[in-house]
Amino acid sequence: MVHPISAKEALCAGLLCLGVAVGANAQPGGSASGSAGTSKSAATPGGTGSAGTSAAARAGTTGASGAGGSSSAMTGAERTFAHKAAIGGMAEVELGNLAQQKASNDQVKQFGARMVQDHGRANEELKQLASTKGLQLPTSLDSKHQKDMNRLQKMSGAQFDKAYMSHMVDDHKKDVSDFQKEANSGHDSDLKAFAAKTLPVLQEHLQLAQSTNDAVKKEKSSDGASKKAGE
Repeated sequence: MVHPISAKEALCAGLLCLGVAVGANAQPGGSASGSAGTSKSAATPGGTGSAGTSAAARAGTTGASGAGGSSSAMTGAERTFAHKAAIGGMAEVELGNLAQQKASNDQVKQFGARMVQDHGRANEELKQLASTKGLQLPTSLDSKHQKDMNRLQKMSGAQFDKAYMSHMVDDHKKDVSDFQKEANSGHDSDLKAFAAKTLPVLQEHLQLAQSTNDAVKKEKSSDGASKKAGE
């Protein structure tokens, strides 16, 4: 025998069904919302990370390109200047050593020693600068400077003193002019700074070369006068 359902029981059953339905609908919605949130959250860092990585890569490439400098950043005139400075510096050192062996005048010997010391130091600074620029410098004298070396090697005593000091005056006049030009109007900041730093030393060398050359000339004149008086 089936018992009739009271109104109260029917109402309770209806509310129970409604609660189950609402709970079922809410769970997928929450799950979908959570999934979307998780997806969005994961996607955002991923996208940002990708863009950040790309930007970092570009920045790294730019930094690598700019680091250390390059000889290509120098003008043709500056590369020529660096080459001439390297050869000229080597010649000053070799001739300075020769002067200490061949000269008869003590001032000439001392001048030669000063050239070895100062130009040797400048040569090392130029080599270090060139290495940071990827610039290959000459390691031996060119034909012009080798010709000067060969000519002076055949001399000794007073003859050497006169020829060497005359050459030093002319040579340092050219050096001062070249370094002054680079210090004033160079484009590569490092090479320009090297020229500006070395210029005062070369100017001092020129003054010393001129005074030593004058002393050598006077010494020769005195010797000639003495010999003439003795005759």
